[in-house]
Amino acid sequence: MRVKKFLMTGIILGLGVQSLSGCADRRGTIPDKVHVGVACYNQSDMFISELLTCLREEFDQRGAAVTIRDAAGSQRIQNDQVKELIDSNCNVLCVNVVDRADPSEIIDLARENNVPIIFFNREPVAEDLMQWEGLYYVGADAEQSGTMQGELAADAIKSNSRIDRNKDGKIQYVVLEGEPGHQDAIIRTENAVNALRSSGIELEKLSYGIANWNRAQAQNRMQQMISKYHNQIELVLANNDAMALGAIDAYEKLNYTEAAWPVFFGIDGTDEGLQAIMDSRLAGTVYNDKEGQAEAIAELAFSVVMEDMDDENQAENEKYIYLPYEKVTSENAEDFLNQEKTEESVSE
Repeated sequence: MRVKKFLMTGIILGLGVQSLSGCADRRGTIPDKVHVGVACYNQSDMFISELLTCLREEFDQRGAAVTIRDAAGSQRIQNDQVKELIDSNCNVLCVNVVDRADPSEIIDLARENNVPIIFFNREPVAEDLMQWEGLYYVGADAEQSGTMQGELAADAIKSNSRIDRNKDGKIQYVVLEGEPGHQDAIIRTENAVNALRSSGIELEKLSYGIANWNRAQAQNRMQQMISKYHNQIELVLANNDAMALGAIDAYEKLNYTEAAWPVFFGIDGTDEGLQAIMDSRLAGTVYNDKEGQAEAIAELAFSVVMEDMDDENQAENEKYIYLPYEKVTSENAEDFLNQEKTEESVSE
């Protein structure tokens, strides 16, 4: 099962000793109550919505005041929202940046006002994160998620000869990708395909579609690919669960029987994705530990604002917290769902 608290205390303490030094001087006096500003790229994103729920719960448990703003996919709107959050006297910002290659205005605003930023889920380029000591990142390793997805697909293909429906010894596949040029989308796709080939699976790529992490867009792109390739598609690799579910929606809308479906694999382990695995619709996914990331963000935020750090132990590059992914199949999907329900009931 999932390693929920992946050395969390050690990670945060390590960062606290090594790279949060100087924060006491930067923030001035320690506040009576931590006020957290959260800026997300698009709350309609299935995984982000679930992560934000976990994050709010973590801050509520710690007695912090939380303000969440949704940029709905616009970097300009997010820049304005960050300014608003800073003007409302937030002590720390948690930013799920819209354009990972363009955080400069947000960073400048934060630095000018001495408000540290914890970026999460959408990782800025390293050069941007090194602009100022008050910048951090919490997330997961996109390469690991792609590799695990490919390994899951390879295991399924090796254990079920019916996946190669035309019996040509090759797997004809399509890919549903996130945003064009987005680092995580590129890395997830490349590593999934590489893992399949490394496992000895011969592949033939038929097509791909950009669906911007969105279920409805994925359904549309998948319908276009089905209209061209019909029953030739044997495997669908989607960069996230929402797009995998959109691909399934396309087959259902076109009235394909489940026997004529390819196998579908997602990434993130969203609630709907886990349920789809239990219903034998989605073959597998890779769990992106939203609970662990939310806990890491909250603990880091409080360390930044409240802890008294030691300047002598600062280590410049200790700015990252990565939590591990985990493979999910029909054998353990129920465990993940039950664990989430247990955590929700405890938090209530």
